[in-house]
Amino acid sequence: MAGLRLGPLLRYIDGSSATLWVETAGPGTVEVRCADGTGGTARTFRIAGHHYALVHVTGLAPGTATPYEVLLDDTRVWPLAEAPFPSLPPSVIPTPGPDGRMRVSFGSCRWASPPTGEPDPVGPDALDALAKRIAADPDGERPDVLLLLGDQVYADETSDATREWLAARRDLDDPPGSQVADYEEYTHLYYESWLDPRVRWLLSTVPTCMIFDDHDVIDDWNTSASWVADMRDTSWWRERILSGLMSYWVYQHLGNLSPAEVEADPLYASVRAADDGTEALRAFASRAEADAAGVRWSYRRDFGRVRLVMVDSRAARVLEEGRRSMLDRTEADWLREQALDGRGSYDHLLVGTSLPWLLPHLVHDIEVWNSVLCRGDKGTRWARLGEKLRRAADLEHWAAFPGSFGELAELIAETGTGPEAPATVCVLSGDVHHAYVAEPSWPGGAGPDSRVVQLTCSPVHNSIPLSMKLGFRFGWSGAARLLGRVFARHGRLRPPPVTWRRTGGPWFGNQLMTLTTQGRSAVLRLEDAQEDAAGTRLRNVMETRLSR
Repeated sequence: MAGLRLGPLLRYIDGSSATLWVETAGPGTVEVRCADGTGGTARTFRIAGHHYALVHVTGLAPGTATPYEVLLDDTRVWPLAEAPFPSLPPSVIPTPGPDGRMRVSFGSCRWASPPTGEPDPVGPDALDALAKRIAADPDGERPDVLLLLGDQVYADETSDATREWLAARRDLDDPPGSQVADYEEYTHLYYESWLDPRVRWLLSTVPTCMIFDDHDVIDDWNTSASWVADMRDTSWWRERILSGLMSYWVYQHLGNLSPAEVEADPLYASVRAADDGTEALRAFASRAEADAAGVRWSYRRDFGRVRLVMVDSRAARVLEEGRRSMLDRTEADWLREQALDGRGSYDHLLVGTSLPWLLPHLVHDIEVWNSVLCRGDKGTRWARLGEKLRRAADLEHWAAFPGSFGELAELIAETGTGPEAPATVCVLSGDVHHAYVAEPSWPGGAGPDSRVVQLTCSPVHNSIPLSMKLGFRFGWSGAARLLGRVFARHGRLRPPPVTWRRTGGPWFGNQLMTLTTQGRSAVLRLEDAQEDAAGTRLRNVMETRLSR
């Protein structure tokens, strides 16, 4: 008898509907049955021998939390008959209430936790700690949405258990070695990450929005045109990138979309209509790899008076030297349209991008300087050195695309200025394995009316070596700013369009940020995961008001 292999994951949600994603052990009809009598059904679709379903539930009452169960061909498969943690409460579908309050938790970089009972080499998992807190008080505070800002899986840094599984499947002496090679191996990464019992329950009861970063495919993905050329010359890269994009579409992207967007997607229709949608999805991934401008991974979500614009800052890049841009022209125009559309209809704008816009000053100056070298302004010898440095030091954030950095600054200023300006504009990011708050200032005090902040939170569950901790601390210092001027003079760099200062952090640990809004008020909190005599818990590190 077929059962549930993974999920359910609660993904898209609004005031009256929700989307749940599942992977099943075989084909069938998946039904979500809610305690209030609402529900939905969907037939599974097949990709590379795996079976999935997206179930749209409609008719939900706003401001309620409805328990639900999942059935496959009329047999209940969720909740599990033998739950590893019987104390976990029933999964519920929560819908936003009429009071206008919104809690948005976010973070990035989650390495899979080891099996229950085994020591954790990178410390307690912040998602596990969040699940434990919600389970202990189901009627208490919980996020209205959880934003996972990249590196949901690590295709290039596999665990000991996964390496053992890979070794039983193929010879690890052949490239790509202990990294994942194909779609089947990607599915194993998602199993390892999302089958953690408490995290599995958490993802079944808290809505999630996701976007990829580099480790979802490979470290430094799309750093430069020469990097892409070198990867395409390898024997294993094509299967890796196609499998990475295919699995991202199935496991992450589909759930980011509204039911209307899903139903209008021709690829989704093709996959569902076929006995096996693998070839249709593979052809799509091939087109996406060849022409990033032809595919949009970015998306927009409106949560009452809070607008989220989640930006693809990996696959949408233009990498040709002299034309380098974080976003291609179509994508940049789309971002502008989403930010300015109905500006008076939202009080808070959240721009989700896996990579921070505002970095420690020394890191910013080095990345801009490096971009000048790689462009060839100092000659071919410096350009070769610049490319080596760019790859070795991961110099590929917004600062490494100075034109895009400035264009985002202009868009934020325009969005945040005037009588229809939101109370806050928050750039939400991860990637750099520490947390901080930074605030920009525009020349001459001509900045926007909105409070603008860069909110960076990472990792959810990973580690950072002491050398990087010391480096990031130094990067924010006054001495580092002076050193940065040396690079600026050598590269003859123009001053950036904004200056900024760090107003919180840096903080290190496995952590989550939560932004709580109500009307034009916004309060930010940072919590990190701690292990003590009582077990794993979230500890409050910082709380501050961003607007009133």
